[in-house]
Amino acid sequence: FIYGRLLFHHIQVVHLEHRFVGLLSDHHLLKSFAMWLIGFCTFILSLEKGTYKYQFTQFGWTHITLLMVVVSASCMIHNMYEGMVWFFLPVCLVIWNDVYAYVFGRFWGKTPLIKLSPKKTWEGFLGAFVTTVIFSLWAGWLMSMFEHMICPQEELTVQPFDLVDCKPDPIFVPSYPLYIPSSLNAALPKPLQAPDDHLLVMPFIAHSVALAVFASIAAPFGGFFASGFKRAFKIKDFGDLIPGHGGITDRMDCQIIMSVFVAVYRTTFISPAKQTSVARILSQVDLL
Repeated sequence: FIYGRLLFHHIQVVHLEHRFVGLLSDHHLLKSFAMWLIGFCTFILSLEKGTYKYQFTQFGWTHITLLMVVVSASCMIHNMYEGMVWFFLPVCLVIWNDVYAYVFGRFWGKTPLIKLSPKKTWEGFLGAFVTTVIFSLWAGWLMSMFEHMICPQEELTVQPFDLVDCKPDPIFVPSYPLYIPSSLNAALPKPLQAPDDHLLVMPFIAHSVALAVFASIAAPFGGFFASGFKRAFKIKDFGDLIPGHGGITDRMDCQIIMSVFVAVYRTTFISPAKQTSVARILSQVDLL
């Protein structure tokens, strides 16, 4: 249901060329509820005396797991459609923070951070925070240079490298004057020197820093949650796909919180009123 509602207006555009897509998109709400109702009724009919508590526990865990997985994944999809930079930058920030938390903790860590993860230290936590914020300045600037990163995707397409051409959002346009001391400006290479000691900076850099702060302070708690979960079931990793690192879930634990935050952050502070586009017009025409 959530995936369908998220991609609905994109599917409507494809619906014009491929009518079979209508079998999925038409009456989507009713079809989603009908499938859940079938599963619910099947669960009730499968109840057996003596196992009620176990079955209802599994029923509750199934819904909680689906909620966590589907909500975080739908937020990732939403972020990607708003521009790939909103997916790749947070992912890179979390990975960078995880790596440098290990580096600083390995060489300078002495003070335990949390009981769930005895190897986590305050030195690693703070060192990773500083380096992640610095990294966000460079990564945010670099990624915003590519249209494939900053252009939103209006249509649902099967072409992985479709041509992208859009008017950059104001947050990706250098417009904020940043004062640089004359002595520092003079020491820079001539191509990098700012005229009148003022350098124009794109607002997206500030948003990159905000994402870095969250990736350093709050996102690691996704990892702590996963550590507690694994300890509860006395397992080391969720999988063994990556030697020495576990499975995909072990690498994505912090991304669960990060993807939801990015979607909430964009919706709250960045997303303007949706502009009219060809895709949206076609979507409305198809609904008539």
